[in-house]
Amino acid sequence: MSDRTPLLRPFAGLRPAAGHEQAVLAPPYDVVTEAEAREKAAGKPWSFLRVSRPEIDFPEGERPTAEVLYAKASDTLQRMTAEGVLVRDSGPRFYAYRITAGDHVQTGIVGAASVEAYARNRIRRHELTRPDKEDDRVRQIEGVNAHTGPVMVAHRPDREVDEIVNGEVRRAPDLSAVADDGAEHTLWILSDPHAVGSLAGVFDRMDALYMADGHHRSNAATRVAEARRAANPVPRGDASYESFLAVVFPADQLRILDYNRVVRDLGALTPESFLGRVEEAFEVTPAGEPMRPSRRGRFGMYLAGGWYDLRLRDLPGESDPVVDRLDISLLTVRLLAPVLGIGDPRSDPRIDFVGGARGMGELERRVDSGEMAVAFSVFPTTMEDLIAVSDAGAVMPPKSTWFEPKLADGLVSLILD
Repeated sequence: MSDRTPLLRPFAGLRPAAGHEQAVLAPPYDVVTEAEAREKAAGKPWSFLRVSRPEIDFPEGERPTAEVLYAKASDTLQRMTAEGVLVRDSGPRFYAYRITAGDHVQTGIVGAASVEAYARNRIRRHELTRPDKEDDRVRQIEGVNAHTGPVMVAHRPDREVDEIVNGEVRRAPDLSAVADDGAEHTLWILSDPHAVGSLAGVFDRMDALYMADGHHRSNAATRVAEARRAANPVPRGDASYESFLAVVFPADQLRILDYNRVVRDLGALTPESFLGRVEEAFEVTPAGEPMRPSRRGRFGMYLAGGWYDLRLRDLPGESDPVVDRLDISLLTVRLLAPVLGIGDPRSDPRIDFVGGARGMGELERRVDSGEMAVAFSVFPTTMEDLIAVSDAGAVMPPKSTWFEPKLADGLVSLILD
């Protein structure tokens, strides 16, 4: 294979037939619990949750093996195709994909992103993955023989991409559906050879793309490709398994919300002694209302029924590594590790994470219920931070970014021929 494989290719997507998109559209598999998935799919035989979360088609409490689970998902996918709910386009396409959530609009391109480019760091990452979650995605991809969960990717703003996309989305969309959260998901099928070729060329001239959300899916795709190469005596760089399903958005259209922390206990500390320890690194002021930080170096803390405004006494300098300057890093280094003994948020069972879309009320609920002892709200990581970390080859702390709105599952899938 070449040293500069195409970053993004068109492909023959599997998608809802016109008129079926509302019945198929589903939230991403990893943002809903099993109970939530069962509730959302109830009475909806074609919900894509039956492919992405096939456990909901087994009795509650039953735990089938991964082989049985994903065989069920494969059967469902094949049945949806046989019934004409899903159809496959006849040739390579790109797809313009717009999400409208309130006054926020973002429009990207669905394509087949290169596994090789990902391995060579032209598609740049910023997170580590958990082996168990990665293993599950490998089993799911192999089980259904498709990439069904899109990865969110960013590119630096590009005038040529904007012109092509804006020209295509002037016409009526081919598919449109509204998710449970009210966000509208709209798809245009790009089949004009000139537009498709131009887009492929523009992306191929880019130095890099940037992973936003979906590291487990892209890492799993790499493992699937490696296994299939090993099984194929004449490997082909253009084989479908050499790609993963991606939606590529201009970086300036993506919106990152806060990704907050809750901790189960204070260790051996009382609330009073804990506050004393926090004051060693922060100015602590009681707040009369939920504290959602509006700038770097400030944090909200909910403890024993009350909110506090935390201001870091000593901010890092601009010459410090970009990862060290992230608020999400500073919270760990200045408070979670030295005061609560949480050194590795990836593996410590005492910590959990709450996406900003759930609001400050969710932090209060988790603490007031007794499930957690303390909650922290954090200033969001920015896209500029993400790109700088990725370009530096560095790694962000886990759960550093919560992108909102989320991509939907089911609008387009990439079949592994």
